Amino acid sequence: MTPLEALRTALEALRANPLRSALTMLGMVIGVAAVIAMVAVGAGAREQVLSQIASLGTNLVLVGQGSIQRGGVRLGAGSAASLTEDDAAAIAREIPGVRATAPSVRWGLQVVAGNQNWGTTLFGITPAYLEARDWTVAAGRPISDHDAAQGAKVVLLGETVVRNLFGGGDPLGETVRMFATPLTVVGVLGAKGQNAYGQDQDDVVFVPLATAKRNVPGMAKSNPRFVHSMVVKMADGADMAAAQAQIRELLRQRHRLGEGQDDDFWMRDLGEIAATRDASARALSFLLAAVAAVSLLVGGIGIMNIMLVSVTERTREIGLRLALGARRRDILLQFLIESATLSVIGAGIGVVAGVAVAAGVARVAGWPTLIAFDAVLLAVGVSGVVGVFFGLYPARRAARLDPIAALRHE
Repeated sequence: MTPLEALRTALEALRANPLRSALTMLGMVIGVAAVIAMVAVGAGAREQVLSQIASLGTNLVLVGQGSIQRGGVRLGAGSAASLTEDDAAAIAREIPGVRATAPSVRWGLQVVAGNQNWGTTLFGITPAYLEARDWTVAAGRPISDHDAAQGAKVVLLGETVVRNLFGGGDPLGETVRMFATPLTVVGVLGAKGQNAYGQDQDDVVFVPLATAKRNVPGMAKSNPRFVHSMVVKMADGADMAAAQAQIRELLRQRHRLGEGQDDDFWMRDLGEIAATRDASARALSFLLAAVAAVSLLVGGIGIMNIMLVSVTERTREIGLRLALGARRRDILLQFLIESATLSVIGAGIGVVAGVAVAAGVARVAGWPTLIAFDAVLLAVGVSGVVGVFFGLYPARRAARLDPIAALRHE
């Protein structure tokens, strides 16, 4: 018997019991659909995490103000006005591998345009800030060195602010007011979306650092050079741990901190956050795939049970084939093909069902999903292997039947 004849015989046997064949394939359908849907959800979640991390920028060290202690009470991070623009300049000058250093101040405020207003976060920045954060300007121009030097009354708006102040209108050249100070809109920032902490990065306004310090009430006037934080962008391939150590040592020297004294600033390598969240998302993908793979195992066991029933029901047919000259390997091949056919057809239906489930999850729950072609191939391939593996025992049992005993079977 040729493989083609064996396939035709197997399909005829499956068509003889369509309901049983359909119920047998159901296990594989559910298994493959679960694998594809779960992997799609896991891959989509990982892709979202990676895009959020990428939106922060790459090779970044974030430096912020530390805490101070008064009367035994520690006032928390940000209470020590310890960082200055001169610190940022020293880092850019003395730390090797620094591409950009961007000091900034921030403030929550209400921005007004015409009869519209919106509560947002103001950042006073230098021109290097956009380079450090890999932030583009979608329309207009960025803050220039001239703007920074002169403390020009210009502003860049994030997309969320533009949408709430101007709707669908063009804000370029328009005037917005910040603490009654008129500012001219010179640019609209490119969209960043949410960051890894769920914060809307587009709900911001950027003005030159000197402009913020001059016009925001409550900014510390005792030290006009102070900044809330700074972003340090290192060159590609830089040793981030070594860079952090060098920055910490330099800042401790500049702040005259003795041995044993705590840092009056804090540092964070955003690359470490990226690696941690990426590892968590990858682990989630593997966990979901492993849970879904159990369904394939259950489907394979179901196929083996049905094939054993089929061998019992067709004992006289098998005995007749053997008596008429069929070889034992022909019987073995026929039942293996039946088992594999059930698996592959079930896998094909499962692929369609899995894609549909993933699309439904994305639409109803709002979760990101990503259908991976290699995951589809893997699920179909594994289902075929499962069909052959779990069909091997029933096939060998059928092939080893004694023809005479089989013909006498009632």
